[in-house]
Amino acid sequence: VQLQASGGGSVQAGGSLRLSCAASGRTFSSYELGWFRQAPGKEREIVAAVRWSGGSTYYADSVKGRFTISRDNAKNTVYLQMNSLKPEDTAVYYCAAALRGSYYTEVRYYAYWGQGTLVTVSS
Repeated sequence: VQLQASGGGSVQAGGSLRLSCAASGRTFSSYELGWFRQAPGKEREIVAAVRWSGGSTYYADSVKGRFTISRDNAKNTVYLQMNSLKPEDTAVYYCAAALRGSYYTEVRYYAYWGQGTLVTVSS
């Protein structure tokens, strides 16, 4: 599967952005999907993830209540709606796919990665 992320940009604190990740290749519903981010000098961390069916989601504590992950299997796209953005959300955001049935909260199971999209939040 090939992944293409988009939607990053610059926003002031308190603002919103919506990231999209379009997939091509193998059947989209064969994958668990996640959004990750990496800030300068920090390790890549999971932000949110969604099961292949969309029926189960996971959020990092730092984004709970502010971010929402969703997927549209008919459009082969996964989204990350980011509200109430904070300067500490500044990072390169990546979408990734893990085979269906994987432990979708663990980065080591994600074998397919899109290119990153930069999100910058200013105070």
